[in-house]
Amino acid sequence: MRISAIGIVAGILLALQVPAASAAAEFKIVTASERGTYIQIGRDIAKFVAPEANIALEVLPSAGSAENVRRLRYEPGVKFAMVQSDVYQAFLDQAQEGNVAAARMLHPLRVIMPLYNEEIYFITRADTPAEFIHEIKDAKINVGPVGSGTALSATTLYRLMFGKPIAEENTSYLSNEDALVKLLTEKTLDVVVVVAGQPAKLLTDMKPEARQFIKLLKLDPNHSTSRAALRTYFPATVRAANYPNVLTEDVPGIAVKAFLVTYNYNRPETIRYLTRFAGSLCRNFPRLRAEGHPKWNEVELSLPALGKGWSYFPPMEQHLRACPELTATSPAVEQKQCTQQEKILGLCE
Repeated sequence: MRISAIGIVAGILLALQVPAASAAAEFKIVTASERGTYIQIGRDIAKFVAPEANIALEVLPSAGSAENVRRLRYEPGVKFAMVQSDVYQAFLDQAQEGNVAAARMLHPLRVIMPLYNEEIYFITRADTPAEFIHEIKDAKINVGPVGSGTALSATTLYRLMFGKPIAEENTSYLSNEDALVKLLTEKTLDVVVVVAGQPAKLLTDMKPEARQFIKLLKLDPNHSTSRAALRTYFPATVRAANYPNVLTEDVPGIAVKAFLVTYNYNRPETIRYLTRFAGSLCRNFPRLRAEGHPKWNEVELSLPALGKGWSYFPPMEQHLRACPELTATSPAVEQKQCTQQEKILGLCE
C-alpha cells in the first residue's frame, strides 16, 4: 500500500508536537522522621494533590525543620518543605541580628500556607515527681537531633521559660527512640521532648502497659514561665482518645504552628507547575480532609497575614486566594561564640 510523503511528514510532526502523555515533573518534599506527622502529611500531598498538577512528588524523611530549610535552599529537586513557625522565625531573627549564613539561607524562601498546630510533648518516667512542664528546670533533657525542629522548639521553649539556655551538660541530641531507651532503662535522661501533630505514631504505637513507665507533663497556663512561652507558642490539648495506652484523661499542653514552604522560583516552567499545584490543592482540599491524616481537619485553607519578614509565594498566593474554599482567619501571631540556637540551625562554622 502506497503512503504519501506528505502523510508521513504530517504524522512525524504531529508526534513531535503532541506527545501521547507529557512526563510528570519530578519534585521532592522534605518532611521529618518516618514516625512523625510531617511525613504522613507529605504523603497525603503526594497522593491527593501532586498528580493532578502533573508532579511526581517524592516524600523524603529528614531530621526536621531546620534541616528542611537548608535542603529546600540547596538540594536539587526539593521544591517543598514542612517547617515549624519557630524555626522559620529563628532563622529570620538570626538574619536580622547580622548572621550572613542565616540571611542567605532564608532570603529566597516563601510560605505557601500555614497548616496546623503541632503538639510538643514532654515525656518523663511515670515515677517522676514532676507533673508540670515548668518543673523541668535543670533537668537532663533530650531535645532531638541537631538540625531538627524539635531541638529548636525544645531549646527555645526552655529559654523563654527560664531565661537561659539548657546547660550543655544537661542536653542530649538523640533520636526519639534512642532517647526513650535512655530515659527508661539507663535513666540517664529526665525528659524527652517530642514534637508531632496528634495522633503521633510514636505514641499511638505504644503498648497498653506504656502508662506504667511513662507520663506526659502538663502545661499550667497560669504559671509565670508558661505565660512567657505562650507569647510565642500556642495552648493545646493532648487528647486521651488519641493515646489510650498512655493517657487516662486529656492533658493541657503546648503547640507550634506548621507551615508548607517553597522557594522564590522565577523559571516560568517551575512557576507553571507550582500554580497547578495550588489549583489542585484547592480542588482536592475536601479530599485531604476526608481521606488524609486527621490533622487536615485542623487546617484552614486560608492565607492570614504573616509576621514581619515572612512572605507568601505570589503565583501560588494568587491561585489560593481565588479558591472557593478560602476562609478568612485572624492574623498569624507574630556573637562571637556559637549559641545553642545557632548550633541547632546549622549556622556554626
